[in-house]
Amino acid sequence: MTIARESATHTPMMQQYLGIKAQHPDMLLFYRMGDFYELFFDDAEKAARLLNITLTTRGSSAGSPIKMAGVPYHSAEQYLARLLRLGESVVIAEQVGDPATSKGPVERQIARIVTPGTLTDSGLLDATRDTLILAIAPGMVNATPGADTLGVAWLNLAAGRFQVTEIPASALPALLARVRPAEILAPDDFELSAPCAVRRLASWQFDPEGAQARLAQQFGSRDLAGFGVSDLPQAIAAAGALLDYIQATQRTALPHIQSIRAERDGEFVQLDAATRRNLELTETLRGEAAPTLLSVLDTTATGMGTRLLRHWLHHPLRDREILSQRRDAIGVLAGRHDTAATLTRLLKGCADVERIGGRIALRNVRPRDLSGLRDTLALLPELAAALPDDRARLTALQAALAARPDLHELLARAIQPEPASVLREGGVIADGYDAELDELRALTRDAGSFLLDLETRERARTGIGNLKVEFNKVHGYYIEVSRAQADKLPVPDDYRRRQTLKNAERYITPELKAFEDKALSAQERALAREKALFEVLLDSLTPHVPDLLSIASALAEIDVLAGQAERANTLKLCAPDYTGEPGIMIRAGRHPVVEAQVDHFIPNDITLSRSRQMLLITGPNMGGKSTYMRQVALVTLLACCGLWVPAASAKIGDIDQIFTRIGASDDLAGGRSTFMVEMTETAHILHNASANSLVLLDEIGRGTSTFDGLALAWAVARHLVSATRAFTLFATHYFELTQLAQEFRQLANVHLDAKEHGTDLVFLHAVEEGPASQSYGIQVARLAGVPTPVIVAARRHLRELEDAQLKPGPQGDLFAAHLPNDAPPPHPALDQLREIDPDTLTPKAALDMLYALKAHL
Repeated sequence: MTIARESATHTPMMQQYLGIKAQHPDMLLFYRMGDFYELFFDDAEKAARLLNITLTTRGSSAGSPIKMAGVPYHSAEQYLARLLRLGESVVIAEQVGDPATSKGPVERQIARIVTPGTLTDSGLLDATRDTLILAIAPGMVNATPGADTLGVAWLNLAAGRFQVTEIPASALPALLARVRPAEILAPDDFELSAPCAVRRLASWQFDPEGAQARLAQQFGSRDLAGFGVSDLPQAIAAAGALLDYIQATQRTALPHIQSIRAERDGEFVQLDAATRRNLELTETLRGEAAPTLLSVLDTTATGMGTRLLRHWLHHPLRDREILSQRRDAIGVLAGRHDTAATLTRLLKGCADVERIGGRIALRNVRPRDLSGLRDTLALLPELAAALPDDRARLTALQAALAARPDLHELLARAIQPEPASVLREGGVIADGYDAELDELRALTRDAGSFLLDLETRERARTGIGNLKVEFNKVHGYYIEVSRAQADKLPVPDDYRRRQTLKNAERYITPELKAFEDKALSAQERALAREKALFEVLLDSLTPHVPDLLSIASALAEIDVLAGQAERANTLKLCAPDYTGEPGIMIRAGRHPVVEAQVDHFIPNDITLSRSRQMLLITGPNMGGKSTYMRQVALVTLLACCGLWVPAASAKIGDIDQIFTRIGASDDLAGGRSTFMVEMTETAHILHNASANSLVLLDEIGRGTSTFDGLALAWAVARHLVSATRAFTLFATHYFELTQLAQEFRQLANVHLDAKEHGTDLVFLHAVEEGPASQSYGIQVARLAGVPTPVIVAARRHLRELEDAQLKPGPQGDLFAAHLPNDAPPPHPALDQLREIDPDTLTPKAALDMLYALKAHL
């Protein structure tokens, strides 16, 4: 706040505003005034800039003009959504006092605090992705923050899912890429750069001992031993700070947060941030939603299903029992086309039960949420009956969808078939649910017949044939007489003028005034009664929130399984086999995203085992090397999600991590060149890959000089095959590396070939054994539209380089003998031949050239 004077010198309303603002100085304050939320001073300037709304100046306080900007309260959600996407947090202060009885400013109180990670309102949430808030608690070394271990906790407030883990500090980027929080809480002395909103808290708020007590109190337990997190003190510290923050922002109980779960090492197949980006699981390299693996696979019917599928793709598992159950359930549904279609049809009628359950717990549920919940509960028996009994996963899901007749009956009695969108409009509680409400509504309904009767009587009494009796929310009830009639015929003496318009006069009579008082009082009392009944209804529903979240989980999984059954049939997917033997064997594998974009996709095989540990892939640019490598990773990842895969068959051994080093990009903001980024990612792989990891490396060493790059690529390949022993796909244009197959039996050369047809280059996209013969780089450059003179010059220089065998400069060739220094000079005819461009010679010029060459004999 850039306000110099003491608060006491401000007007009473500004004193009230500044008092509320002082509680949350780093957040924007929406201050309710009538039909608007107003922002003042610095907040007004900031909001005007971010929202592109008008900044104005009104009056003064403490001798200074008051800068202000505002948004209509009935459309505030769209402005809130924009601010939250920009990483801002907003405090909303509502009027709680009665303007008619207030002697000073109307009393206002903070109703809620909205932050990027604590969203639960349906109008602010993306239905297809989870909104998570995460907290980080650094470990302590000698009573000071240490860099070795981090406690991390994250919460899905809408669903009540609370998770914790402890990780090395170096693993934080990978975890953030996996969880993708919308907001992060961190101590004010912890260095952190993140692509989302970061909220700084005091270090004392991350106290493990206090956190233990607060969490146990929230879960209604003596301690945390039963939750399996007692051995994670830093994670508990992070969870405690996170719980405090949620309680402070929500200002209500959190009955749906009833447990906490620890993530352990080895639970998931690990993917680092670069791998998630390169494989384009849920977002393209350009940051778009399609085409991605998710966009190809997602045919779910609900937002719950899409969110779960997204979660599965980012959390591949190593637990073979869970994976087998998912795979087999998809197989059962894939074999029953009609059943899967029926499930999808029924699911399209289901509301987002997960988020509705969270909003019931937080008491910000809307009337139409409850009508949607009612209709979804009505579908449960039909959904359960449609599920086949596989005596495994589908049977368990069938049990989770057991009918809840008590809940359905309560909502059917309490909520109108088509309720109003918001409670303040009335028309939410069903007729017949409450006798007092029915009586008040009857008074309002009878108003219509009374007004018609009064209009008929007044027309007869006054002789004014077009007299009208009407109502509006501003002036209430009135009798309207046109200007022409009012000038011709005098109105009765008991008519009191209420409003004068250009073409009419509006009046009120004692009889109409008495009716108005009675009718308006009935409307106000009916609305107040509805609000009270709605709160009692929420009290009745809150104990059922855990059941609702269980139902939501089952609905989401059925949605994913039914959608994947459809995809299995449509995309011709196969069920993967899980084997205890280390390695990967895929027959006729395909890249699902690329296949969806082309008319004909060439499938390819791969075998990786302990005796065939690395494939060195050579071939032309545009030949399909990167696609081949990515499809192997995607087939492996899909199998580790329990999903069917794009292949004729697939056998997948135990894979603990997937790494990729593909593509070229720099990090200008971080001061890193393209080559530095490449080497950093390569170093991460070499330090962290294991013998059970799948590693994809594409053209290592291309960002530096030829011999430096070749030496680095050679050393990296040797390390991976001899020391790390990871399953590796290594694509390169350094043909010298193919010699490594002679040194290591577990390394095999494969290539993707192309054929020249006249001046055209045809890519075959089929993987064959052995090294490639050439790269066809100049031909690809011609296809890309490089000017003909440049292509001609490149071909000429290529021939010179090939003839010279890459004469050594300051750096020696690592893999070839030096040429003798006393080599004979080239024949003049050879020089003349090098200058010839056959594509541009005319027949006459070719004949002349032939005579000239013969002369050299």
